[in-house]
Amino acid sequence: MKRALGLVSFFFLFACEQPPDCEEGWVAGDDGACHCGAADGPICGEADVCVAESAACATPSCGGGTRWAAGAPAFRDATDDWGLRALGVEGVRLTVTDIDGDGWADLEVRRGRTGVDDFAETTSRNTFLLRNTGDGRFEDVTEASGILTRRQAEPGGRPVQVVAWGDVDNDGDLDVYTGVSTEDLEAVGNETSELLLNDGAGVFTLTAPSNGLRRMDAVDAPAGASFVDVDHDGLLDLWVPEHNYSGSRGIYLQNDRLWRGDGGGGFTDVTDAFGLTTQDWMDHETLNMGLGHTRAWSANACDLDGDGFAELLASSYGRSPNHLWHAMGGAGYVNRSVESGYAYDGDLTWEDNQFARCFCQSNRAAEGCADVPAPLVSCSDNWNHDNDRNPWRLGGNSGATICGDLDNDGDLDLFTTEIRHWWAGAGSDGSEVLVNDGAATFSRPGDEALGLAIAQDGATWDEGHMTAAIFDFDNDGWNDIYLGASDYAGNRGRLYHNETDGSLAFVEVAPSEGIDHNRSHGVVVADFDRDGDLDVVVGHSRARCDASGPNDCYERPQVRFFENLAGDGGNFVQLDLEGGEGTNRAAIGARVTVTAGGVTQTQEVGGGHGHYGAQNDRVLHFGLGAACEAEVSVRWPDGALTTETASVQSGLRYHWRQGERPAIVVD
Repeated sequence: MKRALGLVSFFFLFACEQPPDCEEGWVAGDDGACHCGAADGPICGEADVCVAESAACATPSCGGGTRWAAGAPAFRDATDDWGLRALGVEGVRLTVTDIDGDGWADLEVRRGRTGVDDFAETTSRNTFLLRNTGDGRFEDVTEASGILTRRQAEPGGRPVQVVAWGDVDNDGDLDVYTGVSTEDLEAVGNETSELLLNDGAGVFTLTAPSNGLRRMDAVDAPAGASFVDVDHDGLLDLWVPEHNYSGSRGIYLQNDRLWRGDGGGGFTDVTDAFGLTTQDWMDHETLNMGLGHTRAWSANACDLDGDGFAELLASSYGRSPNHLWHAMGGAGYVNRSVESGYAYDGDLTWEDNQFARCFCQSNRAAEGCADVPAPLVSCSDNWNHDNDRNPWRLGGNSGATICGDLDNDGDLDLFTTEIRHWWAGAGSDGSEVLVNDGAATFSRPGDEALGLAIAQDGATWDEGHMTAAIFDFDNDGWNDIYLGASDYAGNRGRLYHNETDGSLAFVEVAPSEGIDHNRSHGVVVADFDRDGDLDVVVGHSRARCDASGPNDCYERPQVRFFENLAGDGGNFVQLDLEGGEGTNRAAIGARVTVTAGGVTQTQEVGGGHGHYGAQNDRVLHFGLGAACEAEVSVRWPDGALTTETASVQSGLRYHWRQGERPAIVVD
């Protein structure tokens, strides 16, 4: 009997020590329980998701959704919390990057000046590269990163005016293009535009001296830059619109440039080969059709007709036409600047231009002058009656063009920023939304109709809009707009909430509730603190500050950080895409659609945009409104335009490598 009991005990113990039947991703532990990812991994709660690759638990979150309403705070000033004032960070040109691949958004800032950085405590800095420490602070790694390494054997840092980030060698980290005007070589220390490669830890080295991007045989005047894979060969190319420059015979204009990447950091000029040739300013017909050189002020590249290939945009200064180059399936480009409705707004009014009135006052017999009213200004010879009544002289001073789906109809609309003055009259284009019909042809509903009109104080005024951002600040699933002003008196940043309900509409968020920042030049957005909503960083310009003028300048051109409050607790999903075989690894140009709660949103991974280089986080952020789950589709920018789909849960960030299932990212 004792022997029998012993056998029973033996079999009982053996049965108890059998490993539990764990699901995929779970591993049996010594305690007889299923652990996440490893035998000593955590035991996740019922509401958690096991991230086996990280042996960690992630908790999806879902609430009732968030939507900003008037009277509710949207942002708070967290500049000091992030150490920006203590670090002395000043500037007007901003980009977001991730220099070391740790998943925390880093920040790059430029003053926009031509001088070199010597990193001395007694001199002001021009460029800052700031690493996000992951605990709500930035640290200055500019000098240590090597991003300002000089070609010349001299101390100090290289001048930088334009910046764009992209993984040009497909090694998994973000490399950087730094552009500089060589109009005055002495002023920039005999340095040129450069491409620098990242070692993965945020340390940068110059590419070969023979790199075509340096433009050693010409004057370089880059006004913006966008990384883009124009032919879907899996290697990033670079679109660089060029501003005018001064020479012995006055102002010179030149062709904007497309540079083809070789996958190792080298670039070759393929502008003409891809049909991007423009003409000298010789006759009205050429210029009115948008066929002349631009006086570029910014760049962008985004797919405007949904065919998988990015159109190229160049915003132009000096009332001259903006350029839209329509992609022909990777085989080149066709100029559709005027046909698309992008070149200018079509308002050909010139009679209310004060300098036209000056001319007409003295030349009543000139064409169209008989009934033109008297001017309201002291007259000067600032009107060419033959030239200035043409469409090519009645456009805008376009600071930037931003791509984004504002009406959630599945195509990317445009928002243009413009500088205009009261004396220029109605023919001068203003900042406005261009609604895409899906075929890259645009209508302009007008600021009054959309709630974007700005009431002017007095008869004389200046609008200095040069930068902007399109993003969903309250996680309601609809893109909002931040409009950045520049350095004209009385200008400030303006935040607009998307109120679309059947028809596109916006309402301004009061500065006391949103972002209260004068002369707000430069803006980027990212979830810097990884709390599930998008924060905003803005610059400040003092270029026109005058002690005898309006007291709306700050003491220094301080960069300020505004922490998001409106999106706190909202439903969201974030997607960090990585291209696979045949796709550039940074996934620049990938198009993502997210459907949740009956609403479909569309975004693309951008490669840089805006006035002298702006760039938001490569990680795409989607507010989900009241939805707890979403269906996601990614169209990869490879030769086959491969499309993959997946279901995701709210409150999580996913890393999605092409050809694999999206994986939850754990902090």
